Amino acid sequence: MSYQGYGQPPYGQPPQGYGQPPYPPQGHYPPQQHGHPPPQQGYPPQQGYPPQQGYPPQQGGYYQPPPGPPPPQGQHAPPPGPPPSGHYPPPQGQPPYGQPQQYQQYGAPPGAPPPGQYGHHSPAPPPGPYGAPPGAPPGHGAPPPHGQAYGAPATQPTPPSPGYGPPQIIQWDGNADAQALRAAMKGFGTDEKALIRILSSKDPLQMEVLRQTFDRIHKRNLIEDLRKETSGYFEKGLVQLARGPLHTDCHLLFEAMDGPGTKEIVLNDILLGRSNADIKAIKSTFQQTFRRSLESAVKGDLSMKTERHFMIVLGANRAEDSAPVDPRQVDQDVMDLYKATEGRMGTDEILVCQILSTRNNDQIRAIAHSYKQKFRKDLDDVIKSEFSGHMRDALHFQLRQAVDKYMHAATLLEESMAGMGTKDNLLVARTIRYHWDPTTLANVKAAYQQKYRKSLGARIKGETSGDYRLLMMACVGEWS
Repeated sequence: MSYQGYGQPPYGQPPQGYGQPPYPPQGHYPPQQHGHPPPQQGYPPQQGYPPQQGYPPQQGGYYQPPPGPPPPQGQHAPPPGPPPSGHYPPPQGQPPYGQPQQYQQYGAPPGAPPPGQYGHHSPAPPPGPYGAPPGAPPGHGAPPPHGQAYGAPATQPTPPSPGYGPPQIIQWDGNADAQALRAAMKGFGTDEKALIRILSSKDPLQMEVLRQTFDRIHKRNLIEDLRKETSGYFEKGLVQLARGPLHTDCHLLFEAMDGPGTKEIVLNDILLGRSNADIKAIKSTFQQTFRRSLESAVKGDLSMKTERHFMIVLGANRAEDSAPVDPRQVDQDVMDLYKATEGRMGTDEILVCQILSTRNNDQIRAIAHSYKQKFRKDLDDVIKSEFSGHMRDALHFQLRQAVDKYMHAATLLEESMAGMGTKDNLLVARTIRYHWDPTTLANVKAAYQQKYRKSLGARIKGETSGDYRLLMMACVGEWS
């Protein structure tokens, strides 16, 4: 089934666009997303409150993993191209595109396999009172950690994306690749294919080691050498690969706000929907690199309520991904959104920005689902009618990323190639951004294939040429 808009497909079928995806039956809640720390045991609703209602799970297409464990990060990455079996590891708890979702009962650990599937699953002990471990008798609840309200399940901080965490020492030697890079650029002519092969096959930790090794053993700067030896969008892509994801984000932000005008779409791509850990890493690296706070740079280029929106985002106060859906907060947010938009004369823009910037993806999906049920209107359409300009685009971005982040990424890639001419700066940045995480890339490619009935690699091939084409194809694993 193709994605044809904002309709609701039959239960168990693939979703359509940013509309209503298939929802679990009453009493279920969405699984945790891939890459999160082990979730805490779920707790029942407060006594006297209705049971938790069903909310839509994160949508996305996944391939089944190949036999055997994946190689740990920091070791040699496989060459560009799909693995021999054509499979990629899926995020935990989420099925392939086109297969029915598996839902869990409320109170079961998110991501746990249902009985009889993916191995034996022992029943969990009955949950205890709020603040007590599962199975504890009433009246023996331990006090919650500092800063956590009574009755609130414990949450774990969302880990940083690959390349955004603290420096790590990995068991990988970059000397051979550093020598090969120098040989590819030394003397007359440049071996472009060698540059593509080496730089497109490294994970973020390997790239950091490779760049430092090249600079140390050759007493040169890899970024500057790439700029001298290449040009155009091929050069831009190689430089972004060599910098790694975190430093690339900071340089793109600086370039977007440098000089007259602001490239708001770049701010959206890099800052919206990010974890608190990623936002803090970007802010710290931006400060170290450009001797200026990111907040002051954004304030100097945005204005009025859009500036306030991005100050909320940069505050890094988003709910952690491990936080479960709170049905009472969902109900409150739905009513607040209605009163801030359709239910009043004028629009309370900041309240809408506050909600979409501080809730996690699970909560925003639940809000969008409940809003549609209660008011018979898509929240996406409400934003379209109540907002304009950059703020409308930013709110659309946050909502659509939460509803289905892989389909949203596929749509962003298509938008960078659609229409008259290719928006090459966006195509390079977005392709390389998704390239850093193989699981994300596999799911974005699956989503793109499902929506546009064409492989992402074939689409990129038709919009690019020369070494630029080869680099982009390598970054999506379709060049060898």
